[in-house]
Amino acid sequence: MAYKILVVDDEPDLELLIRQKFRKQIRDNEYEFAFAQNGVEALTTISRQPDIGMVLSDINMPEMDGLTLLQKLGELKNPALMAVIVSAYGDMDNIRTAMNRGAFDFLTKPIDFNDLEATITKTIVQLEVLKQAIRDREQLLSVRNDLTTAARIQQSILPQKFPPFPDRHEVDVYAQMTPAKEVGGDFYDFFFIDQDRLAFLIGDVSGKGVPAAIFMAVSRTLLKAIATQVVNPGESLRRLNQLLIPESNGRMFVTIFYGILNTRTGDVQFSFGAHNPPFIKRKDGTVERISQDSGFLLGMMDDMEYDVHKVTLRPGDTILLYTDGVTEAMNGNAELFAESRLVEALARSNGAPLPEMLRGIQDDILKFAAGTTQSDDITMLALQYRGKGAS
Repeated sequence: MAYKILVVDDEPDLELLIRQKFRKQIRDNEYEFAFAQNGVEALTTISRQPDIGMVLSDINMPEMDGLTLLQKLGELKNPALMAVIVSAYGDMDNIRTAMNRGAFDFLTKPIDFNDLEATITKTIVQLEVLKQAIRDREQLLSVRNDLTTAARIQQSILPQKFPPFPDRHEVDVYAQMTPAKEVGGDFYDFFFIDQDRLAFLIGDVSGKGVPAAIFMAVSRTLLKAIATQVVNPGESLRRLNQLLIPESNGRMFVTIFYGILNTRTGDVQFSFGAHNPPFIKRKDGTVERISQDSGFLLGMMDDMEYDVHKVTLRPGDTILLYTDGVTEAMNGNAELFAESRLVEALARSNGAPLPEMLRGIQDDILKFAAGTTQSDDITMLALQYRGKGAS
């Protein structure tokens, strides 16, 4: 497609000279010239042909001179429109004014047409750079808008209403996720699978960004569907693993902790899919780490079996699930937040409500990181067992 060049000059012979000089480029559809005799005509022409990319303008013209035209062109705020000014040799004051008003380059009279051709070529190269930058910026804005939409969708997928079960006084749950990017690969969920049993889980997908978010949504949705049919948490993870293998294509995997609380007894059956072991904060303030076989990654290998373990929560006990973005948060000295600091933060919560407990841990992580860029999603879920008959 031809580059459109607008020549603004009140000399009647200039149009003929330019058409003669660039006849080959015009014939080959490389350049397309338009002509105006002053700035007023030039602005009218630009309004009718907004794809004009270059303006070659004299300074001294009737009705509207070249310097005023430059000012008007600047008001159009079109970065893909570049101006080259033509002035008398030695007229440095006007040339400097023109450059200050946004002219890309200048030529002096009498015009050397070889110099003009080189200037046009140089200007077109710069125009291409600018147009590519504009395209890249528009694409980036589009991606950012898509990521913003994806982040809203992801947040809507995860439970956000707290307290989630206002009519079930025997248990309380609170969770929060802080993605490292616009969208993350961590997830959590909790739901009753019958009148007395509450399923709760946390997971971490390998990788970041949109692919991890999609795999996260698939993992969470499948596990929730399986949980309505299979009570055994180990069997649930086994089935989930088999379903995820075709989805991952050997490139992605997920770690999961999945537990089921019996709200009548406080008994918790759970299975690991290579996930961080939770901590239990007892009512008396002591903190215990659930040390069990961590199991296998999900989505990588066929025919994996997942053991079922058991722990009992007494009224007032709280179990904390978290992803490795918590313990692997790093400060400027490349030190990890680590389990020891998590235990200390959990111990300091001193019977605080669950939202306050998690915010306190998050604050400790932020203070520890001291401005270091977050490299992984930070997700936590706390479940407190209050006992049957609690109010």
